Amino acid sequence: MSLKERITEDMKAAMRARESQRLSTIRLLLAALKQKEVDERVILADADVLAIIEKLIKQRRDSIGQYLAAKRQDLADVESYELNLLQSYLPQQLSEDEISTEIDHAIAEIGAASAKEMGKIMGVLKARLAGRADMSRVSALVKTKLAG
Repeated sequence: MSLKERITEDMKAAMRARESQRLSTIRLLLAALKQKEVDERVILADADVLAIIEKLIKQRRDSIGQYLAAKRQDLADVESYELNLLQSYLPQQLSEDEISTEIDHAIAEIGAASAKEMGKIMGVLKARLAGRADMSRVSALVKTKLAG
């Protein structure tokens, strides 16, 4: 079963269980997927679906930060629920050690010696770690490794 089919099945289950908040979040995700399919006239593969989910997760994280800064805990709670639900569709996240090992392999593969080559390293890592690691965290780790 593809990821998109799993999301559709989860929507049906949420409808049957009358879970309005979960249903709303899943519909939001399916709408984003459908929008991408219509705009680009393609059928999305699992990798494309993961990229969209990651984009929505990043939006939720940004919104939570803004809502908390504005002292709107009620809105931050809604975004947190959506964030947790969206994260459930991502594959198992890598640990710090696994990410560090992948970074070391990418640095060795490229032969990077300075922060100027960070873009090349991130390009390699993005392909390898897509959906399995928070790329902002990976970026911070790459900076520290190249600086140190």
